Amino acid sequence: MEGAIEKRSQRQREIISRLRSGRTLSVTALATDLAVSDETIRRELRALEDQGVIIREHGGARIAAPVLEGPLHQRMEENADAKQRIAAVAAEFVPDGGIVFIDSGTTSCFIARQLVDRRSLTVITNSLRVANDLGGINNNRLFLAGGQMDYDYRAFSDHSAQDYVRGFSPHLSILSVGGISIERGLMDFHPGEAEMSRIAYATSKRVLLAADSSKFGRYALVQTAALTDVDILVTDRPLDSDYARAFAHAEVVVA
Repeated sequence: MEGAIEKRSQRQREIISRLRSGRTLSVTALATDLAVSDETIRRELRALEDQGVIIREHGGARIAAPVLEGPLHQRMEENADAKQRIAAVAAEFVPDGGIVFIDSGTTSCFIARQLVDRRSLTVITNSLRVANDLGGINNNRLFLAGGQMDYDYRAFSDHSAQDYVRGFSPHLSILSVGGISIERGLMDFHPGEAEMSRIAYATSKRVLLAADSSKFGRYALVQTAALTDVDILVTDRPLDSDYARAFAHAEVVVA
């Protein structure tokens, strides 16, 4: 079952990749390209249309207009009260002397601000904002991933940055997310940031996901991980029954 789900996920990623050219591609062309039946392609296109990723047209499909998150300073203002509450609770999971990866998401930036009184942290990050908040204080060690900077995110997430982060083994990774779905798992809008998350899930002893309630039921462009990969979930509202079951394996804390 798990192998079939992964195969479908990979097939859908390949369809999206081919549609990013902006052209409308036919079902037959996609089926030939991916060596599957027309009906298999139609099924995947229906699923992608339900997620808002593509628009089906007669005999084919095209990519939907991209949904963008906006620049960091704008996103820092969205649901700021909820993110602040989440940050205060999430920070309690980081002890003095901890080795922690912190991604460049806005909620993660709020959490970093809550850690300015911790001592002797080892901080790995791809975020300039996190680096500015936690570097050079309290005997901290800071490892900043470099490469080509994304100015909207104020962060580095290209291949150079990914290779750098892949070399660490944090005690805890603090991650944000673009969307959370029962069917699709965890998703992000930015392919580079999505890959950063995948690396963190693969290399960290534990992962803390910080997500306000607006992220639940929201779709984003790129899958990052399964819901079962989360060890700690910190959010601002109690989960409904479906999500409570989906995160039953994790420690769930409501701020």
